[in-house]
Amino acid sequence: MLTVVSIALTGIMSYWIAFRSTESEAFISSQNTLNKSARVLDEKFRHIIVSTSSMMLSDPFKNTMEDVFANNSDSYYTRLSALQTPLGQMKLIEPSIQSVLIYTPVGEMYATNDLRNGQVRFKDTIFSQYLNTKERVVWLEDHEDPLFLGKARVISLIMKPVTEADVRDVYVVVNVKEDAISTVVTDGLFDPSKNYYLISGNGETVLPLSSQTPPFQRDPSFLEQVQSQDRGFFKHDIAGNKYLVNYSRLTMADNWTMVSVQTQSDLLHQVNRIKTITLWIMLCCAILAFVLSNAISSFLLKPLHKLQGLMKKVEQNNLDVRFTSKYEDEVTQVGLKFNRMLEEISSLIEDVKEAEYEKRKMEVKALQAQIDPHFLYNTLNTIIWKSETSQNRDVTEMITSLSLMFQFGLNSGNEMTTLAKEIDHVRQYLILQQKCYEDLFDYSIELEDESLLDIPILKIILQPLVENCILHGFQSMDGKGEIQITISSTEDLLVLQVEDNGEGMDVGAVDIDMRREQSAAKSYALRNVYGRLRLYYGNQADIRLSSEPFVSTTVKLTIPLTGE
Repeated sequence: MLTVVSIALTGIMSYWIAFRSTESEAFISSQNTLNKSARVLDEKFRHIIVSTSSMMLSDPFKNTMEDVFANNSDSYYTRLSALQTPLGQMKLIEPSIQSVLIYTPVGEMYATNDLRNGQVRFKDTIFSQYLNTKERVVWLEDHEDPLFLGKARVISLIMKPVTEADVRDVYVVVNVKEDAISTVVTDGLFDPSKNYYLISGNGETVLPLSSQTPPFQRDPSFLEQVQSQDRGFFKHDIAGNKYLVNYSRLTMADNWTMVSVQTQSDLLHQVNRIKTITLWIMLCCAILAFVLSNAISSFLLKPLHKLQGLMKKVEQNNLDVRFTSKYEDEVTQVGLKFNRMLEEISSLIEDVKEAEYEKRKMEVKALQAQIDPHFLYNTLNTIIWKSETSQNRDVTEMITSLSLMFQFGLNSGNEMTTLAKEIDHVRQYLILQQKCYEDLFDYSIELEDESLLDIPILKIILQPLVENCILHGFQSMDGKGEIQITISSTEDLLVLQVEDNGEGMDVGAVDIDMRREQSAAKSYALRNVYGRLRLYYGNQADIRLSSEPFVSTTVKLTIPLTGE
């Protein structure tokens, strides 16, 4: 902020000084140029007046005036012929002269090579309003020549003759080429940022030096300031725009004034570059200060930023990160404490993992222990009874199934098996139960796709569900039970469904009991399976229950096909 304020104050002072200096120099320079142009134009008008006066001093003109005084029109053509020489000399001396007309009561005199417009009378033209003035010399602003053919744009000089004879109603009209006068004025005025005007006392344009309409047209306050002195400069506000105005009055045409007008914004175009450059410098310095401050703060706070980044990684469960620093400042001390905390957290997590692992092993053993006493005694008793009754084939099948069941169940001590082995395990269990409880139930296993057999799955999750069907579903049934195991898959889930037509259950109570970690209920097969699924698969695995007594009781397991 200090840098920006300093540059701003410096720029404002520089701009103000440059503005005042440029404005002053512009006024003085424009005034000098305008005064010079006014003098050149005055000199041109003077030369035209002198040429006209010289013509009036010639003998042919004097003789013509004598005829006018005597009201003698008989020698008109003689006088007209004699005047051709001085009229021709006028054009040679002053090439800017377009035509000359000498109006007299005995006839009009003019150069015969100029084509007089015979349809227009002299006193019917714009010159009539200037004939009765007291001035001997009158300049008429830019107009179309009404006296001669060609419709040339001219400025006219009207002079009364200077003769020894007291003649009246005689006027000499000299038409001066507009282009010639414009060229004389604009030769030294080439400045595209300014507009020049030659105006009369009422503000009307005398000579069109600029293609633009004067902004001060019919502005009384502007004309008042222009007419206050012969020459000078001032600032003028027109329609909200500020203009720098220079003016210089002509001496040969007392009512005519040359004016130059320049908008302040055009004048200060170069000065405004100071303001623009200052603003750019301020912007660059502000950006540089911002970048440097960020770089310095980043350097000073680099250890904190590093520690912050490590904390974000920890939030993403990456506990292997450690803070290191070659310094021994306060941040480093915090980082070392952070490292110690991570080590303790990692140690606690390992302890929890180990405890959960042991818990799962104990749960599997508990499940197996639950199966062993009741199921094993019942199976062995059946084998003994069938052996005594010489049902050797059934005995062989039962021993084989029992062997395979324990083989699949133990699974070499691994908790994960394949879907194929899990199906074989539950199938052997169902074969044994059918031998123990003849005609109690039938079962079917439907597999949607053979490719699912190789999918890894948690072991002993179907057998507890089938056991519930036999022990609780069919216990008080009069008819024969049906167990249907259906295995299918969706886009990313494996669906295992066990359905029976037993006496059913209270879904709400069983579901609540299943989702509790501890329960006073004696049977905890569902809760055990549910807990093991959640421990292995998290929230991605779930069990859904539905029951309609003696119609359909369904337990549906959903297990993710991918993921940990």
